Amino acid sequence: DAPVDDLWARNTLPNFLVRDNAGLRELAATHAIFNGWGGKQIHDGDTQLAGIVAQRLELQLLASGLVGEGGGVEVDGQGTVLAAAGCWVNDNRNPGMSRDDVEKALLAMLGAERMIWVDGLAGADITDGHIDTLARFANPSTIVVDAPANADPDDPWVEVAARTLELVEAARTADGKPYEVVEVVQPTSIRGSGDDFLATYMNYYVCNGAVIAPEFGDEVADSAAREVLASLFPDREIVQLNIDALAAGGGGIHCATQQQPRTS
Repeated sequence: DAPVDDLWARNTLPNFLVRDNAGLRELAATHAIFNGWGGKQIHDGDTQLAGIVAQRLELQLLASGLVGEGGGVEVDGQGTVLAAAGCWVNDNRNPGMSRDDVEKALLAMLGAERMIWVDGLAGADITDGHIDTLARFANPSTIVVDAPANADPDDPWVEVAARTLELVEAARTADGKPYEVVEVVQPTSIRGSGDDFLATYMNYYVCNGAVIAPEFGDEVADSAAREVLASLFPDREIVQLNIDALAAGGGGIHCATQQQPRTS
């Protein structure tokens, strides 16, 4: 039992790492302190969850010196971190810290070596623009980017998507090559509703043997997203689920999950 305030496990549970110790693979746990997305929501219980899970697994929880959420980072498994500045370089989480300060702490927290920043958008949603709604690594050389269905000039997320695409296309891999950038277009019509409804295909979850992805009732867009994911993850089954209840809360499958890598 644990005092859960909300279901977004990606933001409250530890970030699990695998480290080599004299040839043995060991599981490690680290985290950024959760403060309710910058004090926007109650979190007395949620802020305890990383410690509870680490204790349950008999792991030391390594502090990062940062306040933030797991949904704010995306990693390629090869030492590169992708993140949006809006939710990290923000006084509601890390007052007084520059982007360089945050970058150094994030890389240390994740055992990584290099950083790719996009802007994100502070103040437009509860997360201040988590990266897992904007762009994801499909593999160390491919980044998937969210694309709005309509270029609405009054929608700030349209500009954010364009800027994210621009920065990702300008980024380089660890060996200096351009990334392959693949856009996935949002649905034009959705089955669900609500002011916070998150209609993006970016919030998929990669698990053993499958990719668990959303569908929103737009047959054309849902099918197109499925085809893109199938091409990016050819060795995995693509499973699409009705996530309207999650999306109405401003999140998705990735937000509600947290993976634990095996060590043997």
